[in-house]
Amino acid sequence: MIRLLIIAAVLSVLCRWAVGKWPWQYLSPARSTRSQAVFRARRLLAVRENANRTEIISAHKRLVAMVHPDRGGSNEQVHEANAARDLLLDELPDGGPPA
Repeated sequence: MIRLLIIAAVLSVLCRWAVGKWPWQYLSPARSTRSQAVFRARRLLAVRENANRTEIISAHKRLVAMVHPDRGGSNEQVHEANAARDLLLDELPDGGPPA
């Protein structure tokens, strides 16, 4: 029995070394890249998961005011904030921003 546990431990370490993941990490469902992007956008704008359109837009305005190039930020930060806003607005159940 102990021999089996040692073999399992060695195989786990070899798997981690060879592919960069522990064997049990393959058992958890993988998050899609879209859901990861939405999570990062929510974290960037500091809005909750069920934020509405008004909350997203006001959080975006606050963030852009802080990272605007005139205030010491960069164009890349503004573009990232805009992308986060657009992604979260697209995820809204009503279909996102009006056309």
